[in-house]
Amino acid sequence: MSLTDRVEGIVHEETQRHDRGLDLTVAEIHEIDEPGRVDFGGDELSDAGLSSHERTLRNPGDDYGWWYLDAGGYLLEYNEALSDGEPLTLQTREAVRARGAFHPTVTVETLDRMPLWVGGSGIRLKENARVSTLLPSER
Repeated sequence: MSLTDRVEGIVHEETQRHDRGLDLTVAEIHEIDEPGRVDFGGDELSDAGLSSHERTLRNPGDDYGWWYLDAGGYLLEYNEALSDGEPLTLQTREAVRARGAFHPTVTVETLDRMPLWVGGSGIRLKENARVSTLLPSER
């Protein structure tokens, strides 16, 4: 089964698919407004408070907005979803890392929100930008 058979919501397969894997695109960026809680037993586990980060149109006629992200931590949400199957590896796309932002490399069975760390002077991400790469797992 190919990666594209496992992924729903692909924005533009011809652009996202390549020899190494499949690029995933950003649907939403969230700011963390309130801390979440994690305890030993899970009885006091609670989600962090989130709000959607504002998008800005660079030109009035643009169809897609940009997120202007300052240095700090965010949660990104993907356009794509992953169907059941073997675990896969998810890593930051090289173009994003080269511009000072990254997320952890993880083994995934679902595409949950991903922590995104932005350094230096920040980064600008366009709606639907390819930000992560999904690869077959090496397990």
